[in-house]
Formats: sequence, C-alpha cells, structure tokens
Amino acid sequence: MKLSGYVFFCCLFISVSSFAQKSEVGFGLGTWNYTGDLVRHYNFRFSQPAATIFYRSNISSVISFRAGFTGGILAASEKPIDPFAAARNASFNIFLFEASTVMEYHFLNWRNTKKFVRFTPYAFAGLALFGISGNEEKSAEYSNVQGSIPFGIGAKYVYNPKWYFSLEFGARKTFTDYLDNISGGDQRFKYNNNGTLAQYGNPNDKDSYYFIGISITRTFYDIPCPANPYK
Repeated sequence: MKLSGYVFFCCLFISVSSFAQKSEVGFGLGTWNYTGDLVRHYNFRFSQPAATIFYRSNISSVISFRAGFTGGILAASEKPIDPFAAARNASFNIFLFEASTVMEYHFLNWRNTKKFVRFTPYAFAGLALFGISGNEEKSAEYSNVQGSIPFGIGAKYVYNPKWYFSLEFGARKTFTDYLDNISGGDQRFKYNNNGTLAQYGNPNDKDSYYFIGISITRTFYDIPCPANPYK
C-alpha cells in the first residue's frame, strides 16, 4: 500500500510538472528605439533603457512559444533632413509597455540531448499590444493602446542544460503614426508662427519601435517517475 501510494503521488506530481519540463522563465535588459517622422532611420543615439520578463514553452526541438512583457522609455528628438523639419524642432519622451506573444524558430536542434549544441540562431514573429503614457498633448484621433507586429532575430548560448543567455533584436511594426505625437492629420501641428506647414508629418509612414536586449533564462525539468515493480 505504501509503495503503490508512493508511486501514485510521484506520478501525480510528474503529470502536473510534465508541462514544466518544457517551461522556461527569463528576464532581460535592453533598450527601446524608434523610427518615424522625427528619425527616419535607426539611430543608436536615441536608445533608451527597457526591461523584459517572459515565459517560454518549447513545443518541439526547434519551435517555441513565448509570452512576455516589456517596458521602458521611448524618446527621440528631431533629426532635421530639410528646412521644414528644422523649423519643427519637435521631440517626445514617453513610457511604452508591451505585452506580446511570438513563435520562435531555432535553426539548430539545440534541445537534442544526444548531441549537445551550445549555440543556435533563431527568428521570431507574433502579435503584441502596447500602451503609451507621457504624451501631454494627446490627440483624440488615436488611442494610447495599439497593436503591433513583433518580429526579429536572435542568438542563444547554452551555458548548461538549465541556464542560457540570449541576444535579440526585434522590430515592432505599428499601425499608428502617433508614437512621436506627430502625424499628417494632426491640426495641432498644422502651422508654425510664420504660417508654414512645417509641423506636418507623413501620414502614410507609420511609426515603428525596436528592442535590443540580452536575457538570461532558467529551464525547468521534471524528475523521472519510478516504475511500479508489481505491475
């Protein structure tokens, strides 16, 4: 009775933790960055601190599902490319918080227990919701909560079967032109004091934001359940 009870509770514990065999949790530090009406191309000068936490489930040896939260400062100032941009001389500084779900594809079978692989590149894509705060002159034309499409590449280094490190670059394609609080249809930016249209942005060019970061991840494994010798 004691042996069968032990086996039962052991198997019950393993059945509950079998999901944890494929589970990982992680934490990372990095930077937010931005491109839009003020900065047309990625510029490291405008990188601002951000942090992320995430959960990952390894569906197969090369496919993983990841859900996470990332937050930090997003800011930039005008990088004039013409006299109109120089006259506008705009800037913004906001806090951006993101909840995302992505699928990862690893190019190497890094979870193969028979052949230990210490390094693998990977790609990811998914869906996200983000919220912003800090735009003092919020327009009624947009919501502070928006959707985005995260995608990017990364590399993982396996320190040991339980711990590994990642370096990742991800872009977020948005459907809004108001991250920088400037858009072509925003009448608040229609005229300068001299009557020019310098404050207009490009309404057809949506804003994007980016995350570059390093993270550390802990993998959880189960304990094999002993077989019942009386079966």
